[in-house]
Amino acid sequence: MARRTVTILSDDLDGKETGDIQTVSFAYNGTSYEIDLSKKNRKSFDQALAPYLDAARKAPAPRGSRRSSTRAATVTSADREWLRANGFPDVKDRGRLSQAATQALADR
Repeated sequence: MARRTVTILSDDLDGKETGDIQTVSFAYNGTSYEIDLSKKNRKSFDQALAPYLDAARKAPAPRGSRRSSTRAATVTSADREWLRANGFPDVKDRGRLSQAATQALADR
């Protein structure tokens, strides 16, 4: 038997289920929030925040929240063989890779 999961988004303010629902992420006083809004309510949200955003400055990202986008989620044995054959003879079968080796995998 096949199973099908259907996700229906509704506006968190008015409960309407329209095709233009998007999740809006924002932070206030150090807490992150998400809310699903229709196009109409997103416009109202943007207009309400506009004067505050115009007067505000962007804050740096908190330490530790940034992860390297070049780091491979999974390094296979084939990746390690490729590294050995391409100038990284000290790559072991297990463990972390050097930043240079990780970058080489991302660039290939």
